[in-house]
Amino acid sequence: MSGRLVLAAVAVVLGGTLVIGGNGALKMRQMQRDLDALERDIAQLRLKSQELQRTVERLKNDPAYIEKRAREDLGWVKGDETVLKFPSQRK
Repeated sequence: MSGRLVLAAVAVVLGGTLVIGGNGALKMRQMQRDLDALERDIAQLRLKSQELQRTVERLKNDPAYIEKRAREDLGWVKGDETVLKFPSQRK
C-alpha cells in the first residue's frame, strides 16, 4: 500500500511540474499568446513598410507628388502665387 502511495505522490508532483514548471502547459500557452501578438505586430509593420516604400517611390518618380508634399508639409508657394493669411478667430 505504501508503494502505491509513493507512486501516487510522485505522479502528482510530476503532473504539477509539467503544468506549472519551466516547460509546462501554462508557460507554453503564454508563449503562444506572446507569439501571436508578435505575429500581429509583424503584419502591421509589414503594411507600414509597404506604405513607406510606395511613398519613397512616389518621391523619387512623381514631381506632382513632391510639389503636393512640399506645399502641404512645408507651406511652400510658387513665386506667382499670393498668400492670404487670416487672423485666427478666438471664441
